[in-house]
Amino acid sequence: MFSFPISDQAELRLLEVRHAEALYRLTDESRQHIREWLPWADYRLSPADSKKFIDSTLEQFRSNSGFQAGIWFNGELAGIIGLHGINWTNKSTTFGYWLGEHHQGKGLMTAACRAAMAYCFDELGLNRIEIRAATGNVKSQAIPERLGFTNEGRLRQAEWIHDRFVDHFIYSKLKEEHEAER
Repeated sequence: MFSFPISDQAELRLLEVRHAEALYRLTDESRQHIREWLPWADYRLSPADSKKFIDSTLEQFRSNSGFQAGIWFNGELAGIIGLHGINWTNKSTTFGYWLGEHHQGKGLMTAACRAAMAYCFDELGLNRIEIRAATGNVKSQAIPERLGFTNEGRLRQAEWIHDRFVDHFIYSKLKEEHEAER
């Protein structure tokens, strides 16, 4: 299965069905924290719901349209990072990610995005990566800003979250920019 090191303590690993219970626990422990920006948090209410999600992500991987990987820290599932599909014609993808509440502030997500970015550019041969973050989600915006992504602007009312539309900032990084930073 897919595995990609982040550091001595952390790695990205493709989610497997056997991780459903751990994913459910992490979601449940962080539900109030992640709910503000992730509308699906209200609908993953059991390990069976986590299993369905994992099954769909394994199909995504099998069909060569991206992946969803667990962010593992000291052997514990800490969060998720994934590609919202791959546009092979345009060699582009969009990242999505979240961390459990008690795993924040350790630099894990920045490191996970850096590793996923290297994988996408170097292994998959992609040319463009996007990250979209709600305009009010300052923590999520900090990740692409730290990684030198370009803020390309604002998408108005881009997502419905619970009871309101939120705007998104759209960030991008090109392969040539990634290579110039090495």
